[in-house]
Amino acid sequence: MKHMRNTMKVAKWEIKRNMKSKSFIIGLFLTPIIFLAFFLLPDLFRSDDEPAATKVYVNDELGVYEQLEAAAASTEWQLEETQIAEQEAEAALEVEEDAAYVFINEQSVENGKVTVYTNEDTDSGFMEEVQVLSGPLQMMQIEQLGLTPEEAGMVAQGIVFEDASVEAEEGGLFSEGMLERIIPGAFAAVVMLSIVFTGMAIFQSASQEKKDKIAEIILSSLTPADLMQGKIIGYFVLGIIQLIVYVAIILPVLLWKIDMPIMEYLLVPELAVLLLIAVLGYLLYAALFVGIGATMADISTAGNFQGLVMMLPFSPFLFIGPVFSDPSGFWAQLGSYIPFTSPGVLILRLSLLEEWPWVEIGIAVAILAISVWVFMKLAGKVFKTGILMYGKNATPGEIWKWIRA
Repeated sequence: MKHMRNTMKVAKWEIKRNMKSKSFIIGLFLTPIIFLAFFLLPDLFRSDDEPAATKVYVNDELGVYEQLEAAAASTEWQLEETQIAEQEAEAALEVEEDAAYVFINEQSVENGKVTVYTNEDTDSGFMEEVQVLSGPLQMMQIEQLGLTPEEAGMVAQGIVFEDASVEAEEGGLFSEGMLERIIPGAFAAVVMLSIVFTGMAIFQSASQEKKDKIAEIILSSLTPADLMQGKIIGYFVLGIIQLIVYVAIILPVLLWKIDMPIMEYLLVPELAVLLLIAVLGYLLYAALFVGIGATMADISTAGNFQGLVMMLPFSPFLFIGPVFSDPSGFWAQLGSYIPFTSPGVLILRLSLLEEWPWVEIGIAVAILAISVWVFMKLAGKVFKTGILMYGKNATPGEIWKWIRA
């Protein structure tokens, strides 16, 4: 009980000390403001000029171009005849902006389908608007048919304009189904990064207390375990405070600017699993930071070994390429089982996969949880000895001796 009280005293002290720091408060509000600036600035510099009209090239084999022009009078298109063949359309669109190619032939009237090619710059509402051209083609169907019951049924079905472009395929990174998976994963990643980056200050905190030679005074009334665990809890709470401020500032703007049910996608049961992974990731890195921070006489003289430890939270970036290319592949699975890369790789994989591999998730989370327990124990041993060592940074050999002791 006393041990827990002492731990919480250290945590409260770390929270109060940082909340009174001008640099922490400035960073707390400056980071989301900078994010919003990058998000909103393009709108401020966007031209108010009317967008250029969509260029619609019509390959007309039926001689109905004049009727199509009349039907398109209500649109703002630039309608133009073309002799380009259908197989050349996609190549032609590569050098066009906001353009489309429409191919009208006998087959269009027979099966009621007109082939349309667009590119990524074509107005998003074009495929709905192009249906205005169906009138002249329906009239041609009526002229060609004797209006037997079967033929009358064909005319009743009308003309359908089908987008044959590659870009028209469903799916992709920003499809609705993908966004449902990405939004919880992105939030979990923000949670982990917020508390991990805040937790990196543990590194500096332990080193600073050694440099100022106040560690002995603190340890006269506390055990090293109390001090270490208090720091980890304190910086965890600071990370959560930072996250709350980020969400309070950024989320209302996202809800205002993005026409999407963000909260509906975010508040799903899977979010609990993603947040568990994020918290375990923080505890793993925090154990490393507090242990290694206690081995340094001065953070400004950090050696290669200490610098390498500081880079471990960024190790999941090594697996970004393989995970994106195949979230269920060998390298993605390997990254899920390595403790230092596991949090980031797992969150990324689960944001991309339609069906979660629960057996793999269970194994990876179990390995991560055991790693947290092991590294907390090892960090406790290193911290106990290192926090009272002055004058120089500990070498890897010395740290290994403390762990074995």
